[in-house]
Formats: sequence, structure tokens, C-alpha cells
Amino acid sequence: MTTKHRWEFTARFRVRAFGWRSQPAITRVKEAVAEIKKAARANPVLDAEGAVLFIERISPAIDQVDSSSGAMGTAVSNALRDLLPIILQAPATEPARDHWLECLLTAFQEDEIPYIESIADQWGPLCVTRERASRWADTLPPPLKLSCSQPRGTPEC
Repeated sequence: MTTKHRWEFTARFRVRAFGWRSQPAITRVKEAVAEIKKAARANPVLDAEGAVLFIERISPAIDQVDSSSGAMGTAVSNALRDLLPIILQAPATEPARDHWLECLLTAFQEDEIPYIESIADQWGPLCVTRERASRWADTLPPPLKLSCSQPRGTPEC
């Protein structure tokens, strides 16, 4: 990541940080999203970096949380709904965007309980350019490859 910033949420999102309790985890997810969105006011690239960092940390942190009610999955889904557009719209350099995509791919592949699976639906748009999507399409796992082969709206995959 290019910008040095101390994100408060990172201390709370350690591997298996919440045990089985869903309510503290849901609260922390909402707090993290609010912290990231607040950074956007001053620096959209910093905001996108925070969003990527959150996505990298969320699944390992909540991997033992009781998700039987669906509340945890809903909280993560809502967070991704808010954060993925931030990554997409950030005016990032080519190397920064490539780094973000590498981080997101690693998080996607290591997501044992499919909390962040919706990244697959947005992979093409996250690439921002057709050229980048084409480069990534050669190495992606099938769910992400499908997203790059079916461009949706602007920007094209």
C-alpha cells in the first residue's frame, strides 16, 4: 500500500478475534466501514487502501463467529456493498490498483466461509480497464474469470 496511515480497525480484526459471538463482530464491522468512509473525505486512495485492508482481514477475524442467524453474513455483505465502489472509484496508479487486486485475490482464495464471495461478481469492474481484466483473466479461478468475461456497465471489464 502506498500511503502510511494507522487504521484503528486493524487492531480489532485479528485472526479469530471474536470467537463465536456475532454481535461484537457486527458492531466492529460497522465501525470499520465508518472509519474507512470517513477517510474518503480527505483522500479517496487512502480510503480504498483501507477498504482493501478490511477485506483482507474480515474473513479470518470472523471465521468462528456463529453465523446461523445470517446477521454476520448480512453485515459483511453490507460492508462490501459500501466498500467495493470505493475501491473501484479511487484514482489509483496502475501499480497501486494491481497491488489491491493481488490482495483481494488472496483474500478471496483464503476465504474458507464464503463471506467475501461477492468480490467475484465485481472483479471485472474492479480491474477498471479492459487491458487489466484481460491480464488477470489468464490466472483467475473460475468464479472471478466469469466476472471478467461478462462486462457489466461502465467501466468495462
